[in-house]
Amino acid sequence: MAPSKKAGKKKDAPAKGKATSAGGKAAFAKADWKEGFKKKQVGVSDMTLLSTISNESVNDNLQKRWTNAEIYTYIGPVLISVNPFRDLGIYTDEVVARYKGRNRLEVPPHVFAIAEGSYYNMQAYKDNQCVIISGESGAGKTEAAKRIMQYVAAVSGGHDSSAIQEIKDMVLATNPLLESFGCAKTLRNNNSSRHGKYLEIMFNANGEPVGAQITNYLLEKGRVVGQIENERDFHIFYQFTKGASDDQREAFGLQGPESYAYTSRSNCLEVPGIDDVEDFAETIKAMQIIGLSDSEQNDIFRMLAVILWLGNVTFVENDDGNAAVADTSVTDFVAYLLETDAALVEKVMVSKVVETQRGGRRGSVYDVPLNPAQAAAGRDALAKAIYNNLFEWIVSRVNVSMKPRGAHATVIGVLDIYGFEIFQENSFEQLCINYVNEKLQQIFIELTLKAEQEEYVREQIKWSPINYFNNKVVCDLIEERRPPGIFAALNDACATAHADPAAADNSFVQRLGGLGSNAHFEARGSKFLVKHYAGDVMYTIAGMTDKNKDALVKDLLDLVASSGNAFLQTLFPDRPDPNSKKRPPTAGDKIKASAGALVENLMRAQPSYIRTIKPNENRSGSEYDTKAVLHQVKYLGLQENIRVRRAGFAYRNTFEKMIERFYLLSPATGYAGEYIWQGDVKTGCERILKDSGIAKEEWQMGVTKAFIKNPETLFALETMRDRYFHNMAARIQRAWRNYWRYKNECAIRIQRFWKNNKESLAFAEVRDYGHAVLAQRKERRRYSLLSYRRFVGDYLDVGGKSPLGETIREACGIGRDKVTFSSRIQLLVSKFGRSSKPSPRYLVVTEKAVHIVVTTEKTGTTLERKIALVTIKSIAMSNMRDDWVALNLPPSEEGDPVFSCIFKTELAANLLTLTQASIQVVVAPTIEYSKKKEKKATITFVRDETVAKDDVYKSHTVHVPTGEPATSVSRPAAKRKAGVVRPITKGKLLRPGGPSGSNAPRPAAKPKPKPQTLPGGATSNLASPALKSTPAVAAKPSAAAARGVPPPPPPPPPAAAAAEPDVPQYRAIYDFQGQPGELNLTKDDVVELLEKDDNGWWRVKRGTEEGWTPHNYLELIPPKPKAAAPPPPPARRAPPPAPKPAAAPAAAANGLKAAAARPTPPVGTKPKPAAPPVGAKPAAPKPPGAGGKPPVPASARPVPSPAPKPAAAGARASGGVGQMDLAAALAKRAQRMGE
Repeated sequence: MAPSKKAGKKKDAPAKGKATSAGGKAAFAKADWKEGFKKKQVGVSDMTLLSTISNESVNDNLQKRWTNAEIYTYIGPVLISVNPFRDLGIYTDEVVARYKGRNRLEVPPHVFAIAEGSYYNMQAYKDNQCVIISGESGAGKTEAAKRIMQYVAAVSGGHDSSAIQEIKDMVLATNPLLESFGCAKTLRNNNSSRHGKYLEIMFNANGEPVGAQITNYLLEKGRVVGQIENERDFHIFYQFTKGASDDQREAFGLQGPESYAYTSRSNCLEVPGIDDVEDFAETIKAMQIIGLSDSEQNDIFRMLAVILWLGNVTFVENDDGNAAVADTSVTDFVAYLLETDAALVEKVMVSKVVETQRGGRRGSVYDVPLNPAQAAAGRDALAKAIYNNLFEWIVSRVNVSMKPRGAHATVIGVLDIYGFEIFQENSFEQLCINYVNEKLQQIFIELTLKAEQEEYVREQIKWSPINYFNNKVVCDLIEERRPPGIFAALNDACATAHADPAAADNSFVQRLGGLGSNAHFEARGSKFLVKHYAGDVMYTIAGMTDKNKDALVKDLLDLVASSGNAFLQTLFPDRPDPNSKKRPPTAGDKIKASAGALVENLMRAQPSYIRTIKPNENRSGSEYDTKAVLHQVKYLGLQENIRVRRAGFAYRNTFEKMIERFYLLSPATGYAGEYIWQGDVKTGCERILKDSGIAKEEWQMGVTKAFIKNPETLFALETMRDRYFHNMAARIQRAWRNYWRYKNECAIRIQRFWKNNKESLAFAEVRDYGHAVLAQRKERRRYSLLSYRRFVGDYLDVGGKSPLGETIREACGIGRDKVTFSSRIQLLVSKFGRSSKPSPRYLVVTEKAVHIVVTTEKTGTTLERKIALVTIKSIAMSNMRDDWVALNLPPSEEGDPVFSCIFKTELAANLLTLTQASIQVVVAPTIEYSKKKEKKATITFVRDETVAKDDVYKSHTVHVPTGEPATSVSRPAAKRKAGVVRPITKGKLLRPGGPSGSNAPRPAAKPKPKPQTLPGGATSNLASPALKSTPAVAAKPSAAAARGVPPPPPPPPPAAAAAEPDVPQYRAIYDFQGQPGELNLTKDDVVELLEKDDNGWWRVKRGTEEGWTPHNYLELIPPKPKAAAPPPPPARRAPPPAPKPAAAPAAAANGLKAAAARPTPPVGTKPKPAAPPVGAKPAAPKPPGAGGKPPVPASARPVPSPAPKPAAAGARASGGVGQMDLAAALAKRAQRMGE
């Protein structure tokens, strides 16, 4: 075997270690497996392979890989991503192509591998998928979500469809748009998501995206009005103030971000690595892609300007201690932007309306002035409400644009949500964010730890339990109603002390005292501590109840209602009913409902997990904070996850789904793409795994599911399944190529035969026309009637390239005219004072004229005469066998040409063909012609047997011998010598054969297994239903079927006519081990005959088993006499007694020796009949009377011949009694031998 590139001969091997063979030649060095790695692996790419499982070993492995720019690591199917804080160039189109169509073990760990796995599973198993990305703020969740969408858009097809490509572009455009409005720079992350989103991409049955939908969760609207030092407001405010056009600046009075209180308060206007002007252009482009019109964009920017200018409304304290607007020009401009009254804006900013109630009835209405702090709080509340509603409108508008273009079959969801947060001051926003992360951690625990172990117990799988922390107690602490959790206590405090925020906070503190018994909660005065899975968080109570209310005061809602801006009205569609006694939902209620809906959506899909880790707090690409990462490793539960993966099973699915996916891998469950298994689904799964060569320790069978331990095993099954399709395609291609090769060979042979005979056929047709021209009026020459006589036409090759032909062609001046006839002739030339004398000439006929050419010594070859075809009136011939012809023309000085031409019949046929038979053929005893213009002459013909050859001309008299009769026709073609017919044997699938081929026996065709319905009612999609063939199962023939249409019964007794014949039974005389579709036999087995076939195979039944078996392995069991038979009719004898056992009736019937004296034939000569051609074995029993064997007649049976043959279908119609069935004939013969 030639050495491969990697395992070849070492050219530069060191001399001291050089191995030599026995013959002194250098031996091949063993290949080093490490040469297969282009890059040295650092750590382990899948931490289930760690030798020591601990948090420290996990942290150490992650640090090694992160330092070597390997940011992705697996724990089974879970991807661990450590933020590199730098561009590694690993998200290019080349990398996408590298991961397309590859399972995760074939390529290094990557977020693209997770995306590929989700997309592949969606298409293969038709299940919805979701990718859950979790981790701290700044760990890279948003980037991972963007890369998931990038990969799915790149590989999901539909590039030739504008609608599908439009959806892809919109999905990708949501990233810059929602990042601008929903992300901000924080201390931990320059692009921190301050909202959560769940993007669902909808796919059709072909795996092409047809729509998408975004669900928004808990925007941090408090960031609009205030940020801590070195943080920023949402990106869009800085993009808008820096990158706005001149028209926008003019319309909205726009200035730089340093001019607005909301954007400059934190003293962070610039962020390294962020270009706000460039990002604003990307935002505008994303709006255009999604389909936002110019007016909609203008409305959005107007609302942003309103928020910015609201922040610049400042208040001073007047003499009464109440608030007053410091600069009314700002409120006037805000009123201009809101399209409302400036005085109303100023009033709403510094006062509020209070309405008293008495006994449920409305009381007095008062305008209560506000102090500066209260006025600032109302201003900020209006700004937050406008921005929050604007963000929700943008998300809903995006969903309208991405509405599915057609029916969708499956969904891939990508969850990008805020990470767990622990700050120095943690308030209501952090409580909601951490609550959602607790819910996501609960899903992870439910699906990867708790549910997995519970499933092993439920399915009775051998399993060693793993201890883990279940954070359900923390989720219950926050969300439970009874006993009331934190959200419930917060709602109660808001309801009892709704007028005074401070009083509500105090009520909340008191209600938290009831949670002191919970081990994960601690009350600490104005603060409380919650022990989350990610760490302990201290929350500040001040302001929580006010944030939980999440409602504008009536005055601000009235201000919005008075606005003339239609877009602003759409942002506040629902106003609370003041007369309603139902408590409006609080912010806690909304986030709890959103989290519940999110969990429900995620639980309906097959999840994939990406756990992100933040290596340091400084966003450094070279700093790895071991302590911080170790903390994240602990609270993410990576150690427990590794233990579960190592002890568990990587893949599980129901028996029905396993069979539906992999039934092709076993010949017992799949045949030619059809599902044929007839047993239960569990046994079918076991058979598939066994036939696939999967080791028993790699899988277990549960109660309803099959479990596969390692993902490599699943990938091996998928590879075998793909290879099955490739093999089937190769076989189909091979058969198709052989079919075309066979077809081409047949066409070549037909073409060769046609080429060899088409000219003969054409010449024969012309020759037959010549016979018809003479019309049996002229004697024929013997050589004219030869079978191989052909009318060639151009005998001188004037139309070809021979020297003589070219010379004659030039002399005639034919040009491009086609030559239809040419020949040598003897022209009758008359000279002055002498009688006419034949002289040699050349005759050339074209489509327009007849040319007579003469060759002399002086002038050479010249044209002597040219006669137009239209001038020829008739052709004159004699009725004898001579060759003389005269062309009768109109009167001329040259007269009519008279000449002798041995091809006269062909010449006449040619001229009639060219002139459409307008020339008359005159056959008479003499030839009359014009010698000159007015001088007529006659040539007489005399029969003279003394002429030895042809004819003799002298003085206008031609002596000619007797020829063949005028009624003669061409002789029949001579019988050709029989050639060797070679069979077509090219191609691997073509069997040798044909007239001269071998008639060696072929393997018998086996019956095709009967297709079954897939478990769950699904049908095989590998073959079109129209192409499926379901072989009928041969059944025991009924009496009516066996008899057909019987003749009238004998006179008495009538009961005898109604008696049914016995079913023939046979005994096996040899053991027979059959193949699938054949029935195994043991010697002396008794079987019942169901069907016979001419090729020697019989279909028999033993109990409930049916199958095919060779007929010469069976012998007939003679039927027993009937116990109480009625008296026979007078014309019939009573049946003889049963034959003796040594009679061997079957052997005698077949002309063989007795069974006792016949030894069992050896294996090589066992009397298995010659195999019929493929497809010859019957697939269904033949109906009686339609080509099958005739039924047993009821009348007296004739003595059968030694080898009875079945009668044809038409033989029964000639008489009332047909031939006897073979089984009945053998039974009759056995009875007589027994006598």
